[in-house]
Amino acid sequence: MMVKEPEVNLELARAHGLTEEEYQRILQILGRKPTFTELGIYSVMWSEHCSYKNSIALLKTLPREGKYLLVKAGEENAGLVDIGDGLAVAFKIESHNHPSAVEPYQGAATGVGGILRDIFAMGARPIAALDSLRFGDLKDVRVRYLFDGVVRGIADYGNCFGVPTVAGEVYFDESYKGNPLVNCMAVGIVKVDRIARAVAKGEGNPVMIIGSLTGRDGIHGATFASEEIDEKSEEKRPQVQVGDPFTEKLLLEATLEMIQKDLIVGIQDMGAAGITCSTSEMAARGNSGMIIDLNEVPLREKEMTPYEIMLSESQERMLVVVKKGKEDAVKAVCEKWDLNCAVIGQVTSGPNLVVKRDGKEVANIPAESLVLGGGAPVYYREWQKPGYIEELHNFPLNSLPEPQNLNEILEKLMASPNIASKEWVTRQYDHMVRTNTVVLPGSDAAVIRIKGTNKALAMKTDCNGRYTFLNPRVGTMIAVAEAARNVVCSGAKPIAITNCLNFGNPYRPEIYWQFKEAIAGMKEACEILETPVTGGNVSFYNENPDGAIYPTPVIGMLGLISDLKHVTTSWFKQPEDVIVLLGENKGEIGGSEYLKVHYGKVVGNCPSLDLNLEKRVQDCCLEAIKAGIVHSAHDVSEGGLACALAECCFLNPDITLGAHINFEINGRNDFILFGEDQTRIILSLKEANLILLEDLCRSFKVKYKIIGHVSKVPELIINNLISTDVNFLEEIYRNAIKELFIV
Repeated sequence: MMVKEPEVNLELARAHGLTEEEYQRILQILGRKPTFTELGIYSVMWSEHCSYKNSIALLKTLPREGKYLLVKAGEENAGLVDIGDGLAVAFKIESHNHPSAVEPYQGAATGVGGILRDIFAMGARPIAALDSLRFGDLKDVRVRYLFDGVVRGIADYGNCFGVPTVAGEVYFDESYKGNPLVNCMAVGIVKVDRIARAVAKGEGNPVMIIGSLTGRDGIHGATFASEEIDEKSEEKRPQVQVGDPFTEKLLLEATLEMIQKDLIVGIQDMGAAGITCSTSEMAARGNSGMIIDLNEVPLREKEMTPYEIMLSESQERMLVVVKKGKEDAVKAVCEKWDLNCAVIGQVTSGPNLVVKRDGKEVANIPAESLVLGGGAPVYYREWQKPGYIEELHNFPLNSLPEPQNLNEILEKLMASPNIASKEWVTRQYDHMVRTNTVVLPGSDAAVIRIKGTNKALAMKTDCNGRYTFLNPRVGTMIAVAEAARNVVCSGAKPIAITNCLNFGNPYRPEIYWQFKEAIAGMKEACEILETPVTGGNVSFYNENPDGAIYPTPVIGMLGLISDLKHVTTSWFKQPEDVIVLLGENKGEIGGSEYLKVHYGKVVGNCPSLDLNLEKRVQDCCLEAIKAGIVHSAHDVSEGGLACALAECCFLNPDITLGAHINFEINGRNDFILFGEDQTRIILSLKEANLILLEDLCRSFKVKYKIIGHVSKVPELIINNLISTDVNFLEEIYRNAIKELFIV
């Protein structure tokens, strides 16, 4: 059945998300009016999701080179870091926010599937998954529905695929009510001589599609991800992809086998924009062209149009450029793993992507004109500092009435979903599959050993949206610093980051200012902490009728542990150990959990941060760990010093301990105990090793304070201000989220 295609004009181009300027540029590039299929191709490739047109100019200012990096940011499907012994780590984080807002289960599941394909498309076997999640207030019924669906989607896909989900974070705030954030990260290991590239070259080399059949699911998913969420978003459920983790597992094994047998030239996952994106990006990267015959694409549904086939985002598919003459070998691998495969075209020497159906050309486009870094548009948007910034910074925090019962404050904070145990989430994940997990969820960072070596990787995601709302530049610095601090507390040297930058509409000057400031903060932090940016993702248009989300630049940090004996956890181990605080108490409560939970306010400035001091404190802590004198290390973050000490007491899975704390307080008691001052780490160690720690602190010019000792009696006593049963605090901590889901 022939389907009559609509007339291509400016109105139709606008309906596809293109501006008049962009439509005129397409006419200029082609020298004619585009076909309907070509219009669809340009609309997805020039969407924000694929082209990064409103962000790439600023992203290029980030530090993208370092001694461990094997590829620069954006050159391949994921970042690639050399860890020695002939091995490299591939890692990346991406968002699946908009799909998860309308179909939480499949939106989250396919977010996991997509990021895993990015990893094994480079020849790396995935060894860990992480997720960074944001939702509205858990008391809201729809928020609980979204939360439940997202967690189940992540759990089911990861568990069935066979990758341990080992770390992440979950935050709750009203700003995310209608627009949850679902950021998925994956980490894989590859031999340096087996790295695969997303490139098409070699005239006459066959182009094959392998994996699932192509259907109508996910069409214009990339465009959907470049729009704000509104009341009509529920109508876009068909633009949400549907995942099959069992097929993905087969695709993983087939992909790695083809790479190991040296059968292919290049390979790329079919994610956003499907065949369109993979063909155009691989061709452009190889300075080549392609001819694609859509009659050869295995279809799941009848009478699909060229437009639909090119824009479908059906999951679990790969585009492979095969070495000429190796087609039968590739087909044999796919047959072994029970996967569909078909030759759908070939590489050409010319620069154009040519698409045919029934012998007729339906698209003929210069591949370079479609892609990021090529002919895709690049914009510098107007920016303006929001008026709320100064108003909130000037709020007189000392005018807030000081509470008398700090025990009650501590209990309220431990019950806050942002601080409370996320066991309701993590127990749905299989975090032990593949038997490499050394440190389970609950410590400062996850630790995965690298088989065949004495090394391990520490990994963490981090961002506090309130901080970046109040001060995007410093808030982003803190996100980088805290993620690095977390892996340091686990015994690792931070070596590189990936990022997922979640913001509102970039056409709004106040939003673009937030983005610009966040990039500047990330640049400064990564340079000083020596953690270059390997790549990542930008997710704009995270807005709903109630307004934009908090700017949320999530950082995925990778750390290398050189010796497994350096692995460290956050909880106290032995009674009578001395407790030492690295860093200083300042009593900074701007943007704190305490301020929100007790006073219902998000005001003040975010905590201050001295990056040079941060680097010295982290280096000092890591050297102490490597010297073998530290029993535990835990960074101070949400909830401040009091909450961090409580966690140190009860997080130990084998024994609950207590702490007797006494130190001089300068300032308000509540501000010192619950303030979220940066650059602080709680250490526990034998008293006999204090002299060695003190020498290290002097060497690194780091201030420290002996604040107490670990007690075998499970009670937390802080000066004469707090005296409470640790078991009671733990019960509050572990049940706060779980109780909301008990029917």
